[in-house]
Amino acid sequence: MSDLGKIDRQFFESRIAPNLGAERDDVALGPSHGVDFGVIDVGGRALVTATDPVSIPPALGLERAARFALDLILADVAVSGVPPSHLSICFTLPETMSDEAFATVWETIHEECADLGVAVVTGHTARYSDPSHPWVGAATAMGVGDHADIVRPDGARPGDRLLLTTGPAVESVGLLSTLFPEALGLPDDVIADAQERLEEVHCVRDALTAAAAGPARAMHDVTEGGLAGALNEMAAGAGARFEIDRAAVPMRPGVADVCEHLEIDPWAATSCGSLVIAVDPEGVDAVREALEDRGTVVAEIGRVEADEDGDGTVAVDGEVLEHPRGDPSWDAYAELAERQT
Repeated sequence: MSDLGKIDRQFFESRIAPNLGAERDDVALGPSHGVDFGVIDVGGRALVTATDPVSIPPALGLERAARFALDLILADVAVSGVPPSHLSICFTLPETMSDEAFATVWETIHEECADLGVAVVTGHTARYSDPSHPWVGAATAMGVGDHADIVRPDGARPGDRLLLTTGPAVESVGLLSTLFPEALGLPDDVIADAQERLEEVHCVRDALTAAAAGPARAMHDVTEGGLAGALNEMAAGAGARFEIDRAAVPMRPGVADVCEHLEIDPWAATSCGSLVIAVDPEGVDAVREALEDRGTVVAEIGRVEADEDGDGTVAVDGEVLEHPRGDPSWDAYAELAERQT
């Protein structure tokens, strides 16, 4: 049985990367492992684009689920530093989803898009007999900017400082505690703290704020594979060594308790809403202040150094941190879902 979650780097490099259709000169940045967006040159301008699945777990409440889904989609463009401006979205709805329920989802997406300056330009919406929640489609986000302004996840340079917003496992803990509070079997106050983490899983505005305050050299959202995965992907892309101070990494209330109870490593669990940002030393204070003014938790967790081999490594308190083989939140989700049925 194949592992849940994204395909691994070996499969990507051996089976996906060599088979990318036609070679075109206007593709400025094509698919790369650990890079969540592509770039097309259109008349000298950069069209940044990214595609993601659409997940709407009804137990979160339809409005909150829709906002969460949209932020996840738009974040992969926002981490480039280019504001997302256009959205193409496809819904493959289950038969059980009513018109009224879908209208709530759609109107919430419209309101959030309007606030962010994002226009929906095309899409597809239909019901089918097989699809079921929470995966109900896919979407492509786009943004247009200058090539020189793009912040790439592999752009970290020796001397840069590393900032982390929010912290590890926030998304995983927020979702699991909201979807399966009884199955967790933890004290009410711990569950309440954990559930509050869902209010912190939005990073589009944080990414754009950091890019504007800059200079940000690289940004990566902490999704599958968690903080350990994001750090390793950024270090490998840059061919640099990331030195991380474990004590500096923020741990939000409820996260450690839930992760310990489920026996999962919080550093390996997905945390959409958290960003790793490599910043020129001269811009660290400006980026931190801009994010804190938004009410975002942010901490300086380490620095970028030269890597003699150029392979890219991550060291936490001097010990090498490997890229996780999988994301433990998937197995935890499956186990809790079985307990609750």
